[in-house]
Amino acid sequence: MSLTSQLGIRQILWMGSVVPVPAPYEVLRALTSVEVTNDNETGDGFQLVFRLQKDRSLDYGLLNNTVFAPGTRVIIGVILGILPEVLIDGVITHHQVKVSGGAEGELTVTGKDITAVMDLEEHNAGFDNQPDSVIALRVISTSYAGFGLIPAVTPTTDVPIQVDRVPSQQETDLAFLRRTAERNGFVFYIEPVTFGVNKAYWGPENRLGLPQPALTQDMGAATNLRSLDFSHDSLQPVAPSGVIVEPFFKLSIPIPPLPSLKIPPLASVPAPALRRTIQRDTANQNPLQAATSVLAAATKTGNAVSGEGEVDTMKYGHVLRARRLVGVRGASLSYDGLYSVESVTHKLMRGEYAQRFRISREGTGSTVSAVLP
Repeated sequence: MSLTSQLGIRQILWMGSVVPVPAPYEVLRALTSVEVTNDNETGDGFQLVFRLQKDRSLDYGLLNNTVFAPGTRVIIGVILGILPEVLIDGVITHHQVKVSGGAEGELTVTGKDITAVMDLEEHNAGFDNQPDSVIALRVISTSYAGFGLIPAVTPTTDVPIQVDRVPSQQETDLAFLRRTAERNGFVFYIEPVTFGVNKAYWGPENRLGLPQPALTQDMGAATNLRSLDFSHDSLQPVAPSGVIVEPFFKLSIPIPPLPSLKIPPLASVPAPALRRTIQRDTANQNPLQAATSVLAAATKTGNAVSGEGEVDTMKYGHVLRARRLVGVRGASLSYDGLYSVESVTHKLMRGEYAQRFRISREGTGSTVSAVLP
C-alpha cells in the first residue's frame, strides 16, 4: 500500500492581500470545489466554488469577507502523503454569484497566476545596447519582488548596437516578455517553487530533466490511467524559411525551409512538415537576427502527436506537473515513450482528486528503451 493511500490527499488554501495566510475557517467550510489549470499555451488559472448562506440581514455574509476582494493573492496546494506541493500562486480577477430561490447561493471565484499582475499597466521604455536576456532579467527583477519572483533567464547572444536598433517596450511587462521570448524561440511563464516563492522562466521549452513517473495503461495492477486517447495532426509541423541580405553587396541569400527543431527529440519518427511558411522580416534584419528568427520559428512549430486523458491520482501517487516530461507505457510501440506535458487540470472535491492532462511530441516511436515507473 502506498504512502498516499495510507495518509490520503489534503488540500491547502492560503489567501491574503500581499502575504497570504491560511484561509479562515468559515471560508474553508463553505468551499465545495477547487479547479486549477496549468497550461503551457493559455496560462495558469484557478476557480474556487463556495456555498453561500443568507444570514439574519438577508445577505450572503461570506461575500463581506475581505479575502474575496479583487487582487487578493491565493495559493492553492495539496499534500500527497507527507509532502506539500503548490499547484498555483495567483490573484483573484473575477466573481460570479449564483442566486437560488431559497436561502442558499453559490459564489464562484476565478483567478490567474502572477502573470496577471504583470499585465495591468502598459509602459514605454527603451533598452540601449542590451541583449534580450538582460532586458528580460531587468523587467522581472524591477517591480515584482513582493511576489517572490526568482528570475530564470537563458542568456542570448544578439547584442543590438544603438546606431542600428534600440529594443523598445510599448506594452505591459507580460506582453513584452512574451514578445521578446517568442522572437528567440523561447517561452515565458511563472510557476510556484514553494509557498510564496515563484520561478519566472524565460528561455527555451524545457525538454530536459528527470521525467515524471510514467502514465501507465493496460498493465494490470500498475495501471494508473482512467482514460488515454491519442491524435495525429499532420498540419501542426511547419517548415519556416527566409532570406538573409548580405550587408556589403546587398545580395539575397535564401534560407531553405527548416524542419522542426525539437531539442532533444522525443519521437524516433518525427512527422514531416507539410506546410511551408516564410519569415517576412528577415530581409530587414542583420544576418544573425535573420538566422535567429528562422530558427525560433522552427523550434516553436507545433507537435503532430498529442494525447489527452485522466490519471487516477490515488494510484499514480504524484502531482502531474505541466511543462515537464512524463513517460507513457502500455499504449503501444508507436505511442510509448517520453512526452512533454502541455497542460494539467486539477479538480479537487471532498473525497476526490482528478487530474486531466494533455501531452504532446513531434511524432511516433520512442527514443528511450524504458521510462521511469
